[in-house]
Amino acid sequence: MSEGDSVGESIHGKPSVVAAFFTRIGQECFYWNVTGPVQLYLLSQCSYLKFLKVYQSWLDKSTPFYAVRWTATLLLTAIYMIRVYILQGWYIVTYALGIYHLNLFIAFLSPKVDPSLLDEDEGPSLPTKQNEEFRPFIRRLPEFKFWHSATKGIVIAMICTFFDAFNVPVFWPILVMYFIMLFCITMKRQIKHMVKYRYLPFTHGKRTYKEET
Repeated sequence: MSEGDSVGESIHGKPSVVAAFFTRIGQECFYWNVTGPVQLYLLSQCSYLKFLKVYQSWLDKSTPFYAVRWTATLLLTAIYMIRVYILQGWYIVTYALGIYHLNLFIAFLSPKVDPSLLDEDEGPSLPTKQNEEFRPFIRRLPEFKFWHSATKGIVIAMICTFFDAFNVPVFWPILVMYFIMLFCITMKRQIKHMVKYRYLPFTHGKRTYKEET
């Protein structure tokens, strides 16, 4: 087998995923019988749609492995912070990333239906007596979407550090103090909301109330 023949094949002698991917795209564009700029446009659209399909497939496979997902995200965050520390810049990007993650975290802690928007006799409520049925906490932002959005934010912030246009000069201690103040105020308001409407954003370890016999 020549070197050129082995490029599109895997170590097992079968066509690689990448080779099969682009071969199928070419076959579909040939089936449409188009050439020139239209062919390039359709080829790019096919590539984009198939990339989304593969990407979604990998996301679906990673759903049950929450520990691995969050470990990878924390590792990516550490790499980003080390890069910012070494470069000594892009503080405004880091501040925007922190605000974005804070908003995601608040949505993760918040119920899907705000209790303050419901009347006392409407909508689901948490049990207050032992003979009431246990109702799990339903988040406004599910754990998987929280992880996915947080990871995408880190990746975008990492990409921004490669462009000097995003390196806006700023006195970073002010941003740190402002973020700490904003975090404390936001969490204080969230905790008051949790205490007022008597809910916890976690279902693990909660007592399940059963009907008395």
